[in-house]
Amino acid sequence: MTSSQDVLKALRAQKNPEKSSILQRFFKTGPGQYGEGDVFWGLTVPVQRKIAKEFFGLPLLEIKILLASEVHEARLTGLLILVAAYQKAPSDVERAKIFKFYLSQTGRINNWDLVDLSAPNIVGDFCVRQPENFALLKKLAKSKNLWERRVAMVSSFAFIKNGSSEEAFELAEMLLDDAHDLMHKAVGWMLREAGKRVSRAHLEKFLAKNLKRMPRTALRYAIEHFPEEQRKKYLKK
Repeated sequence: MTSSQDVLKALRAQKNPEKSSILQRFFKTGPGQYGEGDVFWGLTVPVQRKIAKEFFGLPLLEIKILLASEVHEARLTGLLILVAAYQKAPSDVERAKIFKFYLSQTGRINNWDLVDLSAPNIVGDFCVRQPENFALLKKLAKSKNLWERRVAMVSSFAFIKNGSSEEAFELAEMLLDDAHDLMHKAVGWMLREAGKRVSRAHLEKFLAKNLKRMPRTALRYAIEHFPEEQRKKYLKK
């Protein structure tokens, strides 16, 4: 049976010191920054996806060991294995097990790419399947943990892809006053997708109500797909 050590060995074999230094800066790993202390080996996401595919079926206990690693790529590869396990799960019972495991590990899902590549596919999808769990997203949106708040917002992408934007707008309104730039980007991103994929009219209604509250970054993201003249009008308000 394969183990977390086998995954780490495969990742280590693909280390790229030059790219590692670039990623350390890009993901803000310096003192006081949001990714402080994160260690990068310099692997691209496609390489990690390939390795994750090789280790499909890795037990949750071994994935937990990967998530405990200080190495960013170990955590991301573990999450990619987990997403595949969720997507191929044979029953709601198995999906629920993975969903609960994911939520127990949010302390280690601690950078924006880790959240964005996993939360919609696991947390979001499970909430679409069992809408009563949307209450949990609202609870996460109130968390003191930045990454749990981002999990909540980005998970709404699953609802958007399923044709519903109400959840995204509700969470966005809860998070408009968030102080962190990464949340401004997440909110704006989901608003944009809700407007593009589900209802432009609903997005414009949301903007009319909340424009004065919206951080500039969130607004810019939300209206990216609008015609240039309309974007200019919103940005002047």
